[in-house]
Formats: sequence, structure tokens, C-alpha cells
Amino acid sequence: MARIAAPLAIPLALGLTLGVVIAVARGSGAPSLGQVPLGASAGTSASASPSPTGTASAAAATTAANVDCDIIVPANPLTAQGLATPYQLTGTDGQTPAQSGCEMTNAVNLGAFVQATILDPVTGKLYVYDPLVITKGTTPIVPPVVPILPKPAIVTIDFGFNGTDLYQVGATPGTLRDANCVNGMPGSVFGQVSFCNGINFFTAAFQDEREGKLVVPSEGTSDKIIPSGGAMGSGRNCPETRNFDMVDQDPSDNVTTEYLLDPATGQTAQDTASNAENIQGSTLLVNGSDNTLLDQFIDPVLGCTPFEAPDLANEDQPTSSQAMDELLSAAHQPTIAALVPENDEMVLNGANGFDAAKTDLYREELGQAPIDSQNNQTSSPAMYCQYIIDIQTPFLAANAAVLATGQPPVTGVGDNLLTFMANRLSMSFTNLACQNFGLTNPVTVTLNGQGVAIAATFNTTRQYATHTGMTPTMPGSSQRLGRAHHQLMNPSGM
Repeated sequence: MARIAAPLAIPLALGLTLGVVIAVARGSGAPSLGQVPLGASAGTSASASPSPTGTASAAAATTAANVDCDIIVPANPLTAQGLATPYQLTGTDGQTPAQSGCEMTNAVNLGAFVQATILDPVTGKLYVYDPLVITKGTTPIVPPVVPILPKPAIVTIDFGFNGTDLYQVGATPGTLRDANCVNGMPGSVFGQVSFCNGINFFTAAFQDEREGKLVVPSEGTSDKIIPSGGAMGSGRNCPETRNFDMVDQDPSDNVTTEYLLDPATGQTAQDTASNAENIQGSTLLVNGSDNTLLDQFIDPVLGCTPFEAPDLANEDQPTSSQAMDELLSAAHQPTIAALVPENDEMVLNGANGFDAAKTDLYREELGQAPIDSQNNQTSSPAMYCQYIIDIQTPFLAANAAVLATGQPPVTGVGDNLLTFMANRLSMSFTNLACQNFGLTNPVTVTLNGQGVAIAATFNTTRQYATHTGMTPTMPGSSQRLGRAHHQLMNPSGM
């Protein structure tokens, strides 16, 4: 094999709600991935991750305690040359990569990942390109491919991080401003994720949809999916990032980007077919992502196919992206839609708690509607808790047999895809503080001696949130918003 993947550790710390994706095997199929909310009680079996290169004891102590990094965004990041210029990972507050542990050799703990989705507004065609992240002070194993972009091109850039907080730093004073980069609100970053030019990208994409230039395919249906009954589930429709069938406490976070690492040198390269063949003994690095979980694990088991576009770095091979998953889900958004809720830890504002402006900013960078009275019926903190229980629990129970045949994304969390998702739902209930709304955890998980979920039972009794400030409603699943996209796709509602 030209490429191998080393077992990596799953960090559990700080009570953060975070998805960690790790590679534990590499063959002809998809890599084995994991997504586990941090701060959860489930145990994990973890092997040693690569050590930072720093050797001083003080540096080692700093590395062990550090959970944050800076990422240096190259000049003109929305252009072809900017996309092909490596992003640099380094420590915050002047720390070196070695002192902070902010090295791609330590990607399982502090790795950063970048993904660009490109729209040709004239034709409506979409493309994907994954810019390379290197450790500051290193060079790529192979120079990144310089993409050929359409003219004009509208680019959105999404960031993912396997630590706690990733801070954007511009290579020049005007880099972040000129590229419309967003890292959160003043004094309150989103955390693992951030964006550049997302609002402009989705505005243009939705306009192209209205004009018939961009045609987003159906999410598809599958006979493998057993409808969970009632009016709330998605029936046999394949799940998407805004379906309560599959979301956790922080929906649509992080990216589907993968890199290659040479463990001997600490250098990285884009994950292309050519590089995978020519870089002997490389390790695959991946980002903790709901989107990767959906596209590479849930979809295949359920007989579904993700929305894909040509990868401009990999000879136009089809690939998915976070932005494309959101376009698909926006085009076929169910009435009971799982939009980013205010109790998602990435949009909380520290001790101030809920922050509607921060939530709106996060949503808009993903093409989601800002908070209003309509979508609060499904995605207010209380109602999000209610529906993740009342929709996902019966979905998992109805599809237990087929999900149990799936590969467990993290063997330390569940022994198959079903037990993994059951444990994930149980931990999401806790991380969202759903008990504060008069709700009861619907999942009982059986753990073995190593803390791995080996069985789960589901209480599918309907629950109703209290202290919501609104009367719970149950709109029928046949009412689909489709291409209306709430206000974003409906000019009269903007």
C-alpha cells in the first residue's frame, strides 16, 4: 500500500461539543472515521498520537495543555493562486508550532483543515478544491495543484479544526477583510469552524437556482430505509444535514477535507490519487465532521449517495463538501428542519449564554435562514431538543438492523454504526442540556468494560418540551419547503 493510516487518539476534554474524525484503516473502501462529542461520559480506547517535535520540558507542558491554534490565511484566498498557497498552522500568542503542539503531525488533537466550494455563476456549475494546510516552517511534500477557476468564480471557504478554538490570522493586514472571512463575534469565536465569503456564495447559488442554472439533485430515496412512522420522520428519503434523523448537538460542523502526512518529515500534501500513489508510507489525516459521517458512513449503509462535484485538485474526481451538503439540504429542506440552534456550543457567547446574532451569523455562512418565529418552531433550543428526541429516536429504532451492519466510526464509542449513533444521541441530549426543557434522555446505552457501547434501547414515546415560550406544533412531513429555502430562496421573504 502506498498509503497507510495510523490509529489516532480521541481527545476528551473541556466539556466541548466537538466531532473528532480519525483514520484507523485504509483500503479500497472509506477510511474509518469517528465523531464523538467531547466532554461526554462514554469511554474510548485510544492509542498514542504522533508526538510534537518540541523537546524542551516547558514546551512539552505547553503542548499538553494547549487546545487552540492560529491558522495563517494566505493573501487573496478566493483566487486560484490563493487557493494553491498553503495555509500555515501555528500556535497562538507567539507560540511556535513545537511549543503549542499546533503541528499537522498532531492533527488528531490540533489539526486544521480547509475546504473551498466554487460556483460558476454563469453556468451554475459547482467545483470543490481542498487547500493544503502545512505546519508553519515546513514545506509541502508536493506543491498544491493550482486550480483552473471559472471566470467569474464565487468561492466559499470553510474551516475545520480538531482542537477547541482556531483563530484566523491574515497573511497581510487586509486578507481577512477582503475575503469576507468570519471567525465569530468580537470576543467570541465560533471555535472549531470559521468561514470566508459564505454569505456571498450562498446568495449567488440560490439566485442561480431560481434562474434554473444550478439544479440541485434530489436527496434520493432508499428501500433500505424503514420509515419510522408518524408525520415527523423523513420516510424513505435519504438523510441530509438538516434532517433530525441524523444530526447531533452541533449540526453541519467541520469539513470533509483529507490530507496526506509523511510521519517521518512532518510534511503534508493534498490527498490526490497521484500523491497517494507516489508518497510511500503516508498517513491519511481527516477532520471531525458531521458531513463526513453522513457522506461516507450513513449514506452508503442506507443505500444513498451524497451530492458531489469535480475536485479541481484531483483530476476532477467527484467529491463532496460541507457547502454542497448544505445546498442539497436547503433545496429539499423538511418542514421540521434542524437548523443550528442557539444551544449549540459553537454559537454560545461564553458566560452570556445564548447569542442570537452569533447564531444568525453562523447560519448565514451555511446558507441557513436567520432566527425567526417560523424556524424557531423547530430549531429554538427547546424545540431542537424535542425534535432530536422525537424524530431521531424512532428513526434509529426502526432502522436498527441495517445500521448495525455499518462500520463503527469510532470503535471506542460504539461497536457498530447503530451503537455509535445511539451513544452520540445520548451525549447530544446531555450537551444541549435538554433536561432543562422537561425532557428525558430516550436512549439507554450498554457499555462494556472499555466504555464502548455494545447495545442500546430506545424509548420512542413522544415527548414535549416545556418552558419553550411557544406551543409545540407537529407539521406534517408532506409539507416540504423544497426550493423555497425559507426566506433565502424566496425573494418576497428576504
